[in-house]
Amino acid sequence: MVTCQAQDWNGLSPNPARMADIPDRIVLRRHLELRSWAFFRPIRYALLGLIGTFLVLGLFNVYGQNPQTITATSAKADLELYAPDRVRGGLLYEARFTITAHQKLNHVVLRLQSGWAESQQMNTIEPSPIAQTSRNGDLLFTLGAIAKGQKYTLYIEFQVNPTNVGRRSADVALYEGSERILTIERMLKVFP
Repeated sequence: MVTCQAQDWNGLSPNPARMADIPDRIVLRRHLELRSWAFFRPIRYALLGLIGTFLVLGLFNVYGQNPQTITATSAKADLELYAPDRVRGGLLYEARFTITAHQKLNHVVLRLQSGWAESQQMNTIEPSPIAQTSRNGDLLFTLGAIAKGQKYTLYIEFQVNPTNVGRRSADVALYEGSERILTIERMLKVFP
């Protein structure tokens, strides 16, 4: 009867007494038995829980992007703003300004407070206003005349700078010539 023994690559039979020493920088307790703070399950579960909580809060729009509608009314016109009030750095979003004239408006000007342009870019403005200017840091868009009962919608697409963080006032005012018809007051929150 012939018996075979398993041999290692040197042709020697495995023998625990003949095994090599433990390599440098290997700690059996940590590397073989996985016993260290990095492998402590409660810490791992807590870290995974934090990541999961962050993702769930994003699903519930805590960090922004979901637009809201704000409406202001006066005897001459209504102004409806449809835009998010919470945004994140790097986000592309659209703001929609809808003006409904209750009487003929001859020289409509839309004023956006400087918070709309602070650390944000305006990528597109549709339809193009008749004129654009600035007064004391605020943006002024001359929209022209709006007939009684007509609606005028201005779309502006913004992109938030990735380093932009904080809260700022982003009010909107509607003017007929130099007379302010109405104002929408709002705060814009920017998350990192």
